[in-house]
Amino acid sequence: MTEQHARETHFGFQTVAEDEKAGMVHGVFTRVANRYDLMNDLMSVGIHRLWKDAMMDWLAPRAGQRLLDVAGGTGDIAFRFLARAPEARATVLDMTESMLIEGQKRAEAENLADRLDWVVGDAMALPFADNTFDVYTISFGIRNVTRIPDALAEAFRVLKPGGRLMVLEFSQLPNPALQWAYDRYSFNVIPAMGQAVANDRDSYQYLVESIRKFPDQDSFATMIRQAGFEQVKYRNLTMGVAALHSGWKI
Repeated sequence: MTEQHARETHFGFQTVAEDEKAGMVHGVFTRVANRYDLMNDLMSVGIHRLWKDAMMDWLAPRAGQRLLDVAGGTGDIAFRFLARAPEARATVLDMTESMLIEGQKRAEAENLADRLDWVVGDAMALPFADNTFDVYTISFGIRNVTRIPDALAEAFRVLKPGGRLMVLEFSQLPNPALQWAYDRYSFNVIPAMGQAVANDRDSYQYLVESIRKFPDQDSFATMIRQAGFEQVKYRNLTMGVAALHSGWKI
């Protein structure tokens, strides 16, 4: 691989310079922030809520734990975690300040203010000390990271020994016919919905394309193992439309 190609990555189906992608992703989420939760409900027909509940069921939050939710956006995962874990604390980190601002407007944020921190930051260079958190989660965010191995390495670094990583992300359906049908829906309906609801077709076209560029379940599990995690497993949700990956720092 040449030095030039080593500095390239993808932004949806486009090939871009690595140092440009973060700004482009930031632009997408800045534009969609005030419609993000509504669009999630519409695009998934509300199923994303069930996926996040399934994430919490497998995670089984415990009292007193410290959670870092990266690309935490409007707080969905942190709110669920704190509701299940008395005396726990959560830090929501996102590179897009406008997403965090939307999260802080939610009623749950006010009710949980004494147990919740909001931080603007980069998944590839977390502003936290080693061995700080018991749990690291990232939900529908890791596919937007410029260098996924760097983000996984940072997750490993900030977790305490015995800490757990859990990733919820769109994935690949193992059935080709179902994948074909899902692709037709994604490319034909979601960008049009983005235009109608958020007046932003391009951002939702990127989001659809970014799902297709993300590694399949087994490939991503391998990346998690390469970052140092053990007992790596995954579970498909809705036949593989999304997947949960779990790993432990041992």
